[in-house]
Amino acid sequence: MKIVKILSRAACGLGLFLVAAGAFGQNLTLGSWRTDDVAKWTSIIGAFNKSYPNIKVKFDPTTPADYNATLRLQLDNGNGPDLFYARSFAVGQDLFKAGYELDLTTTPFIKSSYTPTSTAAFSSDGKVFALPTAAVSHGIYYNKDLFAKYGIAVPKTWPELIAAAAKLKKAGVTPFGNGLAGNWDILEVVLMNILPSTVGGAEGRIAYETGKRKLNDASIVAAFQQLKDLAPYLPKGFEAVSDNDATTLFELGQAAMVFWGSWDIPAFSDKIKDFKWSVFATPPLVGKANVIEFMPDFGIAINPKSKNVEAAKTFLAWLAGPVGGKAIGENLVGFFPMSKAAVTLENPYANTFLGFNTGTKQDFRFTWDKLSANKLPSYNLLLDESGAVLKGTHTPQQAADAFAAGMAAAGFKP
Repeated sequence: MKIVKILSRAACGLGLFLVAAGAFGQNLTLGSWRTDDVAKWTSIIGAFNKSYPNIKVKFDPTTPADYNATLRLQLDNGNGPDLFYARSFAVGQDLFKAGYELDLTTTPFIKSSYTPTSTAAFSSDGKVFALPTAAVSHGIYYNKDLFAKYGIAVPKTWPELIAAAAKLKKAGVTPFGNGLAGNWDILEVVLMNILPSTVGGAEGRIAYETGKRKLNDASIVAAFQQLKDLAPYLPKGFEAVSDNDATTLFELGQAAMVFWGSWDIPAFSDKIKDFKWSVFATPPLVGKANVIEFMPDFGIAINPKSKNVEAAKTFLAWLAGPVGGKAIGENLVGFFPMSKAAVTLENPYANTFLGFNTGTKQDFRFTWDKLSANKLPSYNLLLDESGAVLKGTHTPQQAADAFAAGMAAAGFKP
């Protein structure tokens, strides 16, 4: 009997010790819309567990098309995941205003690891609702063999890029693979690749959002002019060239360059076997500083009703640091950590993309914040005017004027 009591006390003591040490009650679920990333997140979580073996994280994705509705239903019913992928801007802001995302504004890892531009995409009225976790970068993929064959150096300015395109075209090579039929890429990976440097980065974008600069000013006209500069160097019949066609032309070596995003590093690595390739930052106009389009893809929010909020904060703090950042970049190839922690990646193409940020400023896509708030049509207006400029039905000035007029008609009031 005495032995039983001693064992019972010992077991009780061990149980209390394990609870105090975090062995129980430290299971977290991470919701996501990326069903293809289970193995990748298993690797990231494995790296986390080397430092925090008592916090178990389960990656539990939902089919992308169902994610928003499923997550909202879970949160409404009080059984949402402890952590979940947060969308940037309006969708994430709506969940925060509904009380479904923990306010992270004053947490040490947010205050020390992120710039205001990074947190802006995951903020609502100045309060941060998610860890800015991963972004995609934009640039110009190029065929190194063709550049070498025709003695072309990587362009550092916009005129050098156009001169390179002219040289390639004269040699019978299609300079750029991009076209109009995809109905998104000419805006998201071409014009919005150009805009950050041309308008002056985040400061310039905010000036348009607040009415300090007109939506048809000289910088907007200049960006449309850059688009017009490209028109002679797009594929023949570019109006019918889709996003898939654009990347295929590059993969087959039929186009020397393509404006595109880092997300396709794995696809290009798998498909391109017959030539050497790399990527360079979209060069700015002469006299303009280079600003990189670094687009937030997802953040991670904490469910305020989680029973393990402190463990969730520990996980996010680790992701914000250099080890977590490297784990993100190495496993989610083409997606990059958004923290200020210095990270070097093993994948040479990913590392080149990430290197664009060194010594430069970054900003997200021009229309993604206040110019699209309250269903303003900035995206569709710029998309339509991009096509009009490339087809020659609008001059750059006419395109800028139409953009400003369309926004005014839709009720844009800075």
